[in-house]
Amino acid sequence: MKEFENKVAVITGGASGLGRAFADKAVALKMKLVLGDIREAPLQQAVTELKAAGAEVVALAGDVSKAEYIEALATLATNSFGPVHCLFNNAGVGSGGLIWENTVKDWEWVLNVNLWGVIHGVRTFTPLMLAAAKNDPGYEGHIVSVSSIAGLIAPGLMGTYNVSKHAVVAHSESLYHDLAKVQPRIAASVLCPGFTPTGISKSHVSRPAEMQNAERPTDSMIKAQDMVAKAVSSGRLTAVDVANITFDAIRDKQFYILSHPNFMKLVKVRLEDIAELRNPRDVFSLKD
Repeated sequence: MKEFENKVAVITGGASGLGRAFADKAVALKMKLVLGDIREAPLQQAVTELKAAGAEVVALAGDVSKAEYIEALATLATNSFGPVHCLFNNAGVGSGGLIWENTVKDWEWVLNVNLWGVIHGVRTFTPLMLAAAKNDPGYEGHIVSVSSIAGLIAPGLMGTYNVSKHAVVAHSESLYHDLAKVQPRIAASVLCPGFTPTGISKSHVSRPAEMQNAERPTDSMIKAQDMVAKAVSSGRLTAVDVANITFDAIRDKQFYILSHPNFMKLVKVRLEDIAELRNPRDVFSLKD
């Protein structure tokens, strides 16, 4: 997709972090916006600020783990602006600790948001985008699903998050191949950012009541939370930087989007271990 003006972008997790940076970039490119987020007040604040900047924007609060919410978001988009051109499956949460200490609720919460949110987004919006491409020979679409560098490596104390983000990479690769067979005017990308100052380390504040643990966090969970918070806050690239990189990749139809090239050496370590049938090394112990 080379032209963005007057095109329609749907962004989940759009009230803050990477989602808000995607929204700001889309406004700068004169796109029309449909925002989703689980938090009503920050979402409405984002809408107010974006409208003040001249954006055409609508929004709907809800939980991406619920198929009916994503379907309602699609209905809102279509009724407000017509065909959707860009979908950003961005909503995500973080959790960690020793992998055997994570509870069933930990697993359900992380997988429901990080993986099922992407599944619901693709299942709902791809047929609509295919129909738009069939009806308009000039239509182009793009789906970006946000994974993480943790979707390409598997560091310790991040098991639930690693699993969810590896699944997003596999899902996106499958989507890429399937779209190429059916409609090459709709492209797909997977974004695997490194540590970026966003609210991911504080995502537990939006954890639904039914997904809360009765037990206190274990020592490993507390350690993982502190580790991620420190790494995220020290990130050298901002969410704005990552958004700029992502839109450049959309223009170029680039599938793998890595915001932090220095992490490639860690990805190569993992790939070499697999290729050589070596036991996996701790990639973070090798990081400068």
